[in-house]
Amino acid sequence: MILRHLFSPLNNTRLSHLCGPTDEHLRTIELALDVRIAHRHEQFKVEGAKAKAQRAMDMLQALYEMAARPIAPATVQLMLSGDGSADAVDGPALSTRRADLKPRTQNQALYLDNIAEFDITFGIGPAGTGKTYLAVAAAVDALQRSAVQRIVLTRPAVEAGERLGFLPGDLNQKVDPYLRPLYDALYDLMGYDQVHKAFERQALEIAPLAFMRGRTLNNAFVILDEAQNTTPEQMKMFLTRVGFGTKTVITGDLTQIDLPKTQVSGLVEAERILRRVPGIAITRLTSADIVRHPLVARIVDAYDAARLADIPALVAVPEPEPELPRTGLPKTRTPKAR
Repeated sequence: MILRHLFSPLNNTRLSHLCGPTDEHLRTIELALDVRIAHRHEQFKVEGAKAKAQRAMDMLQALYEMAARPIAPATVQLMLSGDGSADAVDGPALSTRRADLKPRTQNQALYLDNIAEFDITFGIGPAGTGKTYLAVAAAVDALQRSAVQRIVLTRPAVEAGERLGFLPGDLNQKVDPYLRPLYDALYDLMGYDQVHKAFERQALEIAPLAFMRGRTLNNAFVILDEAQNTTPEQMKMFLTRVGFGTKTVITGDLTQIDLPKTQVSGLVEAERILRRVPGIAITRLTSADIVRHPLVARIVDAYDAARLADIPALVAVPEPEPELPRTGLPKTRTPKAR
């Protein structure tokens, strides 16, 4: 199918921002939607399958409306990973350093609503869906509104399929590599100086899960990240740390469990046991909620399809044993009735 559109009135600045440097934005749309885009001045032509060509044209029109200023490549990627619109979904406004931080999908908006409403919230979904980032943003917002007195971030120190051995340095230097993603989110949402000031006044704490035993966390916002790598005992220990005035968020991806094959994930067991407990919300995110590069969603879908294809082979019904031939066996004689 071929679609044509004439952008009027002619505005060379908007057209330049729409196409991007050396037509970078157009090439990104072509690659993601498997279409061909040609243009001459303000005349654009999109060629491809009907649904994809229409979506590409809708995206071009949406981009042209916002092209008064240069368009960042990340904006194009977010539009491709969503429904073709750069507008955020209605959801709770969060007070952070990122003024543009809003949920991009309905599930993300539901996730933030559950965090605001329930004391314990589970966020389960694949990589790139914003589970950890949105949870940290909600924690920063609560701290700045004085709704809580401190933020506690924790995750299990489990290696991702590698054996790193003994790491050099003191205790903090040994565990910092495991907690680095949490630091990155805090720096982005609060700024480097504010993060270190919060550490100095003990309003911010990042620690491995092993250090949570025996504690009671009151008036805090607690986040357990990478919860799929907890054991059932660790998960129960963590959930029973919750004190008065505390919000707790548990995030994890059930497709990236790094525990030994024979070990049950604490997140899997907790979801099964706690799904009907009042006061606990479980939010499921999918590949449609991924807000990274569009290839990430395709990669997740491809791995999920391959995993489902392998299941029949793992649970195949054994073939019935062949019946032994009766040749050469002695004949049996039925006794006559008297």
